[in-house]
Amino acid sequence: MKLLAFETATEACSVAVWLDGEVRERFELAPRRHAELSLPWAEQLLAEAGVRRSELDAIAISRGPGAFTGVRLAIAIAQGIALALDRPIVPVSTLAVLALRAHPLAANAGSDDALRVYTAIDARMGEVYTGAFELRGGDAHALDEETVIAPDAAVVPGDAPNWLGVGTGFAAAHGALQQRLGARFAGIDAEALPHAADLARLAALAYARGEAVAPELVEPAYLRNNVALTIAEQVALRSERKAAS
Repeated sequence: MKLLAFETATEACSVAVWLDGEVRERFELAPRRHAELSLPWAEQLLAEAGVRRSELDAIAISRGPGAFTGVRLAIAIAQGIALALDRPIVPVSTLAVLALRAHPLAANAGSDDALRVYTAIDARMGEVYTGAFELRGGDAHALDEETVIAPDAAVVPGDAPNWLGVGTGFAAAHGALQQRLGARFAGIDAEALPHAADLARLAALAYARGEAVAPELVEPAYLRNNVALTIAEQVALRSERKAAS
């Protein structure tokens, strides 16, 4: 199958093309340049692979949680392409995509084939987006519900040791999450960011399971009920947290 993937949910921007198991990717830490880079990179990758847009089977996106504007951008780009080509979209959790960044840690930690991975993305406003997964068979299987939560309230499911931790949420709030739960982890990469190449890998598996959807049915995963707080609400929230600390 042939699949085009957009990952713009964090400060990193990446685009990938999946060609029957072969993946090509462009990746750059590029805050506020996602809109500028995404489509040109897609055209370059398709040209390098010798693939026309009309030959694509689906478009994959990282559906969040993540930055509001980044998640919306990926959906908008994918919907535009998918609607023009009459192709479906494969939405994949950003936290699941991030979980695949644990593989380099596994070798150093001596972990077994089934890897338990706890992902955390800095959600700002004193919170982190978290998810727990088991990696096996090239896929990321969710072990718990994804959450947005304060680092000092986050919980790793179960009591098994030797988890692997990935994501900027481990560095948020002066490393509060890592300091509190570090004993549960065999390795942590607090700089890891999601990659479109990993998105493409997960999307290919999801497509094979029949999880592609019509472009107009794609929904972002924000986790926060109110994703666009007013300035007054933000000030009030910060005051409440300061008073409670």
